[in-house]
Amino acid sequence: MTTKALIKLFERDLGKLKSEIEQYPTDDSLWIVSQGITNSGGNLCAHICGNLRHFIGHNLANDGYERDRPNEFSMKGLSRSELIAEIDQTITAVSAALNKLTEMELESTYPDSKPIPDSTTRLILLHLYAHLSYHLGQVNYHRRLLT
Repeated sequence: MTTKALIKLFERDLGKLKSEIEQYPTDDSLWIVSQGITNSGGNLCAHICGNLRHFIGHNLANDGYERDRPNEFSMKGLSRSELIAEIDQTITAVSAALNKLTEMELESTYPDSKPIPDSTTRLILLHLYAHLSYHLGQVNYHRRLLT
């Protein structure tokens, strides 16, 4: 899988995340936690963005992003437009980082032992894409429960 294909997939699904966030009935509904569901749509959105900006923007492009993972799950009250701005920043960071990667770098060992030790950058990027897709489905389900 080439970087162009990865960029296309990440941009497509981050665009779907924007669409999901836009479809919540109110800004407040983004932060509702329903019975049996531990994370709100807003927290899942923040987690997706924080995860990608850390593992791609920070680790691969040294873009200066500093992750606050606990805050991704504890923050409340950001507006829909603030979350969409965060998604846009994530799209920019991911695309910029991936555009710089060479085929040789994709096959080299990823610079962090997380999330899968001793893995190629290509495998980690596929893992990160699966992580995005998993949580995107949760956001979709959460939104549909509320609407």
